[in-house]
Amino acid sequence: MMRRGFASMLAVATVLSLSAPSAFADDKKKDPDAIGDRDVSSGVNFYSLEHEIAMGKQLAQEVERQAKIIDDPVIAEYVNRVGQNIVRNSDAKVPFTIKVLDTEEVNAFALPGGFFFVNSGLILKAETEAELAGVMAHEIAHVACRHGTRNASKAEMMQIGAIAGSIFLGGWTGYAIYQGMGLAIPMGYLAFSRAAEREADYYGLQYMYKSGYDPTAFVDFFEKLQTMQKKKPGSVSKVFATHPMNDDRIKAAQEEIQTILKPMPEYVVNTSEFNDVKNRLAMLHNRRKPDSQEDPNRPRLRRNTNGPVDSGGGSTTTDNGDDRPTLKRRDGGGNDNNQNNNDH
Repeated sequence: MMRRGFASMLAVATVLSLSAPSAFADDKKKDPDAIGDRDVSSGVNFYSLEHEIAMGKQLAQEVERQAKIIDDPVIAEYVNRVGQNIVRNSDAKVPFTIKVLDTEEVNAFALPGGFFFVNSGLILKAETEAELAGVMAHEIAHVACRHGTRNASKAEMMQIGAIAGSIFLGGWTGYAIYQGMGLAIPMGYLAFSRAAEREADYYGLQYMYKSGYDPTAFVDFFEKLQTMQKKKPGSVSKVFATHPMNDDRIKAAQEEIQTILKPMPEYVVNTSEFNDVKNRLAMLHNRRKPDSQEDPNRPRLRRNTNGPVDSGGGSTTTDNGDDRPTLKRRDGGGNDNNQNNNDH
């Protein structure tokens, strides 16, 4: 009995010792220029990268069997290109496969081994490409830090449940239904500790910054999600709601931006491609909405197709593109920077 207790304490001590980073490692982790030349996945991990990729591939196949993938080539190519650019500016050691899920739920999730799914609802909710890039960078950071398999390794070592083992045993142990889409995915690969979420915030900000995006867009978007959840509970995925962007995380992200991310002359905030893809997605979603959902007794306005314009020389309708997404000027920014951002 005492021998078993000693073995348990030794296992815990091993976890803590292997997880403790060195001072030199800490310095490199604060330096965005060291991205790709540092280890951000330190800690106990029983899974080789090859095993992690194989496991992630199996989980991704389950997702694709249960959910609908958007195969529109314009949308798929754009989202993949944005994501791969961030991957190239990250510490990830695995190749990424990025696909868009056809669901209005506001979310994105990356499985172990680099299998990354972005919900169409997330793209529609984001106001700029930088906001989309911020969420994608956060999820890419989870993969770079190998949080999924590190969770599984800790679970096995501490004997609180073999998350990964349930996949291969064919049972439902360790599984939970992924809210919104009904996907059977082990939540140990999607729901992380507060420390892991902050770590993904920390590196995700560096990755989007290194990719040329305005890092403040990350904070802007998660504050928006926080407001959405307060106004309409359940509107944000439970995976986000489990560890929301609370005041502590917002403060930590803002401090990181101010202390280790040196201001650049200009950032990418938005692009015309993002606006085009967002409009394309909106049209796809609107075409699928059945008319039966509308109230038949609701008053309707109908345009007179034969009517002339008013005598004052102006049209009675305003089809001048006012509903298109626009760029928001950042403090200290000039017109030239905004124009350059929109041309990227």
